[in-house]
Amino acid sequence: QVQLVESGGGLVNVEGSLRLSCTASGRAFSRYNMGWFRQAPGKEREFVANINWIGSSTDYADSVKGRFTISRDNAKNTLFLQMNSLKSEDTAVYYCAAGLRMERPADEYDYWGQGTQVTVSS
Repeated sequence: QVQLVESGGGLVNVEGSLRLSCTASGRAFSRYNMGWFRQAPGKEREFVANINWIGSSTDYADSVKGRFTISRDNAKNTLFLQMNSLKSEDTAVYYCAAGLRMERPADEYDYWGQGTQVTVSS
């Protein structure tokens, strides 16, 4: 059982950068694969990126590949999403999630944070 809390969202200009963090409770964080998802108003929640429990393997949605970087610090129970070259299309609530499998579908994840708003203004 994991409790996740996202932070770092906010308002940023197009082509700007933000770094999101997701802090997990307890010391079981390193057992889980982690993912970032996002949901824009009126849209379905979509996969952004994920990372395996070691941090040695990552996967990115085509829409963010080359711009976003997912990483984790297991010693600090923290997941990160470095977001560069932001576009207006990146505006969404961003969620971190934990699961036992490294997959893209949201239903593969067992635990979710409440999200942090990212707004990219042009």
